[in-house]
Amino acid sequence: MKTQIELRTLLHSVDHKSYPAYKSLAGAWKFDRYVLVIDHVQGDPFAAPSSLHVEVAHGQAKFPEAFYEKDCARIALQDHLIRQMSRQFEQYNFKAKGSGKSGLLSISRCGQAVLERSACQITKNEVIVRFHVGFPAFGRTINAGELEKILFDFLPHCVENSLFYGRLDQKKVESAIFLAEDQEALRHILKKEKLAAFVANQSVLPRKSGVSDLPLADSVPFMSPDSMERTFRLPHRGEISGMAVPEGITLIVGGGYHGKSTLLEAIQMGIYNHIQGDGREFVVTDDTAVKLRAEDGRSVRNVDISLFINDLPNKKDTTSFSTEDASGSTSQAAAVMEGMEAGTRLFLIDEDTSATNFMVRDEFMQQVISREKEPITPFLERAKDLYEQAGISTILVAGSSGAFFYIADCILMMDHYHPVDITEHVKELCKEHTAPRVQAPGFALPDFQRVLPAFRGGRRAGGRERYGREQRGGSQEGNGRYEHMKVKSYGLESFSLDKEEVNVRYLEQLLDPEQVTALAYLMRFGLEQVMDGKRTVRKAAEAIWAQWEKEGWKPFCSSYIPCGLAKPRIQELYACIDRFRGV
Repeated sequence: MKTQIELRTLLHSVDHKSYPAYKSLAGAWKFDRYVLVIDHVQGDPFAAPSSLHVEVAHGQAKFPEAFYEKDCARIALQDHLIRQMSRQFEQYNFKAKGSGKSGLLSISRCGQAVLERSACQITKNEVIVRFHVGFPAFGRTINAGELEKILFDFLPHCVENSLFYGRLDQKKVESAIFLAEDQEALRHILKKEKLAAFVANQSVLPRKSGVSDLPLADSVPFMSPDSMERTFRLPHRGEISGMAVPEGITLIVGGGYHGKSTLLEAIQMGIYNHIQGDGREFVVTDDTAVKLRAEDGRSVRNVDISLFINDLPNKKDTTSFSTEDASGSTSQAAAVMEGMEAGTRLFLIDEDTSATNFMVRDEFMQQVISREKEPITPFLERAKDLYEQAGISTILVAGSSGAFFYIADCILMMDHYHPVDITEHVKELCKEHTAPRVQAPGFALPDFQRVLPAFRGGRRAGGRERYGREQRGGSQEGNGRYEHMKVKSYGLESFSLDKEEVNVRYLEQLLDPEQVTALAYLMRFGLEQVMDGKRTVRKAAEAIWAQWEKEGWKPFCSSYIPCGLAKPRIQELYACIDRFRGV
């Protein structure tokens, strides 16, 4: 391995040369307490910045081994180090001058949730932190003096103040680890106690605004109804009390603007751990939960929606239903089946974003339009069977139909942002009314044996057609290997693979653009390596996921792992497979 002295010498030798000469800096360079690796050098100062990473051996970093033994603690520590490095970079960003992105120092920007990101990886041997640097230039001429400042002055300062335990606020590091371990303990309690969700007393649920995930100042703190309050003991915090939502069917009702959707939104994001001060640190939900909604215009591929939709006028087969332009009801029916296929144990539904005819049909409408003429079996009539026969609970925000009261095991009314348990009261009122039909016959679980066609697209090095499963790794012209499909991501809206767009804007539990980019990488791997037209969708998704669990980011990247990926869930991977129109 070459030394930092050799790097400085090489840097001086390329000064004032044309920008491509920077590529000679790629490789590993030994500094005093860490290794600097220049993975990829940008093509010009206006292109995407260069990718670098540093490696610090545990013998140097000196973080207690207990801080990264468990996955939950390791991920929390990685998150803490990314945030620390980001704060350091802010002090030096663009202090090196030049054209284009010259002087840029950037790393993943973490939000309120704790996610596993490629920006930091703690292995058995070392701490790895990945980031971007804009290599300085004047026009397209190398400015080595400014890059020397970054690599030999700014960066060492950032690394020293971010990645060495002795230089950090050790109480804050310990607090992040202990919080993660308490959150993990609470998740285990949910499974043991057969709970769908838990919302701690004094939680702050409202967010600052529609574009900010920060907590809303001066909001009403959450307090559990006495009848639903449970107290549990966590390993570090000790006793914690809050509202325990049991498995089954839970209804959230109340007047407009009283906090129904706010509560549901907090629960739907309880699949993630949150940082200290977020207000939702102990809002914890079954981590397989899937938020359902109508999604007009989405793609559906070979999904068995016959549990909800049958006998279409055009005689289309709903046991293997496909469309390029789904309606609200068919899209929501498909989402239910995809969630089941992905192994969810909890559906979350807000009536405001659902297809009305999919959710419920009142008695008067059934008199006017007879059942024989209506192909849709509403969710109302399947919810009890979903729980009793498939073990899938539902938490539903409703306000337009009292029919849901007849299937609910628990009914919460939001009253001026306070939850009130009105289950017993409503059940008594139900006795005074004629019960609607709330359970339809013919409930049967699909076998989930659907297979999607193999992807045929992309291009072989040299311009010839290539087929997905033959490709492994990046290509080189003329060597017979194949190019990766080209990936682009567009925030939380969508990503594209070889110009085929996958729309993810309605996957409401995605909260970071880096998750969307990661989904694009996972999908690319699946299309190129796994989905051969023979494996079922379930086996394909599980194979992709098993590869991640075994080797992390590496199999999904080309020559190096970039900064800018955040781990999604397998539920979102299933959703993307079905939204890809290129098969």
